[in-house]
Amino acid sequence: MSEAELDDLSLAILQALAAAPGTAGMSLPRLGKHLGQSASVLMRHLSLMSEASIGGRPGPGWVRVTQIDDRWVANLTDAGRQQCTMLLCTRH
Repeated sequence: MSEAELDDLSLAILQALAAAPGTAGMSLPRLGKHLGQSASVLMRHLSLMSEASIGGRPGPGWVRVTQIDDRWVANLTDAGRQQCTMLLCTRH
């Protein structure tokens, strides 16, 4: 996924994760409630922005989704923070 391929929801996800306090990230239910989207929609977008290879093409590695106990948590990686900073400066 490149900057040109980002849709509005992907940008909103990056912005929400960047605004999360500290480096704790945000749980999927909280992110979904904040953005008005279901967990399955979020997971599709998060997968595209992760390091996962989809269709033989590796993702950019901007986000990481981990399971902590019974909750799924999304975090920005360092690369994601850099990308978000660049996007927020250029897209309004």
